[in-house]
Amino acid sequence: MRFYRLTTANSMFVLLLFSSLLSYPRALVDGLALPTPSPSSQHVHSRRLALMTAVTDAALLLAIPNGASAAEERRKFQRYPSIRFIAALGDPTSSKGTGAESWGLWRDDPGPRGVYLRDYEKKIASKNNIAPAGWTFNPEDWWVEEHGLIMSTPEPLLTKSKFNAAGISSTGEGEIIIPEKQYVVTGDREITTILTVRDNGTWELEKGTLYDVTHLPCRSAAYRGTKNTCMPGNANAKDFPVRPGAEMPKIMGCEKLDYAVLFVLGEAV
Repeated sequence: MRFYRLTTANSMFVLLLFSSLLSYPRALVDGLALPTPSPSSQHVHSRRLALMTAVTDAALLLAIPNGASAAEERRKFQRYPSIRFIAALGDPTSSKGTGAESWGLWRDDPGPRGVYLRDYEKKIASKNNIAPAGWTFNPEDWWVEEHGLIMSTPEPLLTKSKFNAAGISSTGEGEIIIPEKQYVVTGDREITTILTVRDNGTWELEKGTLYDVTHLPCRSAAYRGTKNTCMPGNANAKDFPVRPGAEMPKIMGCEKLDYAVLFVLGEAV
């Protein structure tokens, strides 16, 4: 997983939009802006410090459609304390589709918690499939990123749990079923927009396509098969790192599914 690179296009947006933050409705800025990341050691595979405050302020404002109605302007977004990541499957040229029930979510950066393919036997297999970071390796369904790091399996983006109005899992009275959720997503290029995901598995972007909100340097794939045939030891180290936008390599004995990685900055509340 890579550090955020400030593109020329984003730099232009920041210069134009940051100067307008003071005049923009304060409720929107407060609802959308992310906090300044705290300093930490720079890990080559980390996306944890993916976006700086000024960049995300401007990027999140870009998610509001031009000519937004009063109702849209009142829409509130909860900023996340750190960037989250959606693993998405779908036609990259589409702005809406189905199948979100197969999408995943990492609530933190899986890169620094990963294990290199070459270290699988020593650090995972010999430890009853428990990685050093504490997550459990599933030998029939495991994930790899662009540098050849085995990652934790993301949680399902859609769950069967019911949530109360505050978004907290609840089993008591007064339960409200949330039919859809809205996320602020970006691929760190020209487009930052709102992704709506519904409980029936349909999804829709307010602007752009799935490709537009995919962070191309972040590659991710799930490798699936039986534990005796689909094994990390079958991977070819020469296939890594994977260049931005390219497919993840095949691994002998495994079925592979490539997932687009979306940065998630916050969600509607």
